[in-house]
Amino acid sequence: MSEKVYVIGIGDNGEKCLGKEALGLIEKAEILFGGERHLEFFNPANCEKVVVKSNLKEVAAKINSELGKKKMVVLASGDPLFYGIGKYILTKVPREKVEILPYISAMQLAFAKVKESWEDATLVSLHAKPMEDLLNVLRNGEPKKIGLFTDDINTPSVIAKAILESENNGFKAFVCENLGGADENIISGSLEEIAQKQFAPLNVMILVKKAAEYAPRESAPKDLTFGIADLEFYQRTPEKGLITKSEVRVLSLSKMNIRKDSTVWDIGAGSGSVSIESALLAPQGKVFAVEKNTDDYALILKNIDKFKTTNVQAIHGLAPEALKSISNDPDAVFIGGSAGSMFEILKVCAERLKAGGRIVVNVITVENLAEAWDAFKKLGMKSEVCLFQVSRSQPILDMTRFAALNPIFMITAKK
Repeated sequence: MSEKVYVIGIGDNGEKCLGKEALGLIEKAEILFGGERHLEFFNPANCEKVVVKSNLKEVAAKINSELGKKKMVVLASGDPLFYGIGKYILTKVPREKVEILPYISAMQLAFAKVKESWEDATLVSLHAKPMEDLLNVLRNGEPKKIGLFTDDINTPSVIAKAILESENNGFKAFVCENLGGADENIISGSLEEIAQKQFAPLNVMILVKKAAEYAPRESAPKDLTFGIADLEFYQRTPEKGLITKSEVRVLSLSKMNIRKDSTVWDIGAGSGSVSIESALLAPQGKVFAVEKNTDDYALILKNIDKFKTTNVQAIHGLAPEALKSISNDPDAVFIGGSAGSMFEILKVCAERLKAGGRIVVNVITVENLAEAWDAFKKLGMKSEVCLFQVSRSQPILDMTRFAALNPIFMITAKK
């Protein structure tokens, strides 16, 4: 008789994936628990088989009642402690009476098959869980890789459609079917392609963010209006926030009070959306877009070319040092990023700002808000702050919900 219950992880190739210790425990088991698929792999002599489905309470009760009386083994997929039954058993059976023998988890195997590291991946289980769990991950974080456990409702095609409907495209998708089995199959493609396919019931889905996603068309529309759509700009997409969203951009530009001949500084320009719109508002003026990131600087150049805004000069450098290369004093300054040098940047801008000019600073944290607010006080500039919270409608199945953009603190100072 055994004083413990053994929870053993297995793969889709059954006994072939197990070592001597695990096989010996299964062969001697008097009660063998597991899913129907798991139990089909093994036929120990004189062994009672108990199918595990949604009867977890009954399974735990039986394990507790038979501890010390019969030899028991619970079969689980992969690592029993990775979205598996092992965690549940440890909450219902005394921990000292449980031994875990893990196998490679399906997720670990899936990442190996698509040749992607997974220490930086976000893992989400949609097995008997709502799609909203994944959508919340996409809304609240910036995952570069996502590993997904699916089920017969939240299939890869359903998941792909939900992501596309939430306007979170930009992922390459992999669906890993029957991992470890004889009919193992790895399918890759865009979300649009995955949404049109059907897959084997046993699968794991992996999403990998594309390095970049560019504007949908190379030339600007002829009927440009104030508040250009975000997707018209070339932009880097692994992290959101590298483009000032159109609603916030419009409000920022209105605060800057740009005239047709204004000189504008755009500091921390990102993809250059504020610079482009400033240039269109000041066709007789000059706009300087300062950006330290090499990839973003390249995107600013692409946007200048696309929108034919030859009055924008892109400067690859870090403020405030990069500001020394600009000979034109500004009528308006927009600061979308300070890289930890808020006061130093504001000091230079305040000193060189023309009389009647404005500085607009957009921040998302209360710490940066406090720093900018205090800096303007020290520099003797009057300022005001507004908190903007914008939500956009998004389809969800046959209904519509609102998805919030990041709240923005907008500080405006006048000289």
